[in-house]
Amino acid sequence: MSIPMALNTLDLEGPPSQTRVVVAMSGGVDSSVTAALLAEEGYDVVGITLQLYDHGAATHRKGACCAGRDIHDARAVAARIGIPHYVLDYEQRFKEAVIDRFAESYVAGETPVPCVECNQAIKFRDLLVTARELGAAVLATGHYVASRRLPDGRRALYRARETERDQSYFLFATTRAQLDLLRFPLGDRTKAETRELARRFGLTVADKQDSQDICFVPNGRYADVIERLRPGAAGPGEIVDLEGRVLGRHEGIIHFTVGQRRGLGVATGSPLYVVRLDAALRRVVVGPREALRTSRIRLRDVNWLGDRAIDEAVSGHREIYVKIRSVRAPQAAWLHSSHGFEVELIDGEDGVSPGQACVFYEAAEGQARVLGGGVIAGTVPLARAADAAETALAAAR
Repeated sequence: MSIPMALNTLDLEGPPSQTRVVVAMSGGVDSSVTAALLAEEGYDVVGITLQLYDHGAATHRKGACCAGRDIHDARAVAARIGIPHYVLDYEQRFKEAVIDRFAESYVAGETPVPCVECNQAIKFRDLLVTARELGAAVLATGHYVASRRLPDGRRALYRARETERDQSYFLFATTRAQLDLLRFPLGDRTKAETRELARRFGLTVADKQDSQDICFVPNGRYADVIERLRPGAAGPGEIVDLEGRVLGRHEGIIHFTVGQRRGLGVATGSPLYVVRLDAALRRVVVGPREALRTSRIRLRDVNWLGDRAIDEAVSGHREIYVKIRSVRAPQAAWLHSSHGFEVELIDGEDGVSPGQACVFYEAAEGQARVLGGGVIAGTVPLARAADAAETALAAAR
């Protein structure tokens, strides 16, 4: 009877010296410390930095990742800790998979989360393939999220130890197959601990500013990027109330997002908010704050990471917890699948915007397990949501 080989700190068989690990190095402190920690443990570490874009000022702007200065920093860190480092040109892939889709989503009246697409289409797909081609057993990143081995050998995703740094919202689309090949060494550490480790390792990036969420948008002006990529997409249109009465004009729906109050350019004596964006008619629909309230959300591109099939979670009326904004705490909800997947928010929510992520968790607090999530396709008006709830209740009797 053979004795099972002991697992190393990455939950892999074999000693670290015989385990190759590719680390995605953005040039920031988190990925740099990830590489340094693994090298210190004796793993065969290879650093890879992706050249993702070169948009003039963005390449030298503080807070932009994977641009000129960051590539220099990643190379310097690799030299400091004594690992090989390569820069791969992914500009065209990044433009097609992330930037172009970002623009298309905004033109369609959505408020997209490009970091989700970048992780899923670039880092966890193309880079993961490259890592395997280089003979790596796993790909490690500096994300603040935890990955743990389950009793059956599979892996599960969990929120980070430090709630304020948790990045699980941006990783909900990670598949089971990808999870098996990914490692997140910083998930159980705090940012302060990471910076202290960087100082101990003598890394020049120890106090470097964190990267921004949307790295390819210079100065945060989304509309400028969209207008350059989709000339004419920012066509003018009408601002109307909930009954369709014209209140004013606008210069393009790409300048608005659901829940927005400032900058509407209309005055009615009472506060107005963007309730809906009608891309087909180029209309911005506004209304009072109470019109933003919804309790039911339609989803697309759903990824499920729970132990049982998603249909069982639906039929069993299992309570889950969801985040519909990266900065919000998870709230209680039920999952439905009448016409595609829908989430019913027990307490409701204001200003839910299509294009954002809705991420599922097993619990509301602590390092809860991530159960997957989907992209918000739209909301169901309160009246229709109430009718649907009554129908479901009647069917359960």
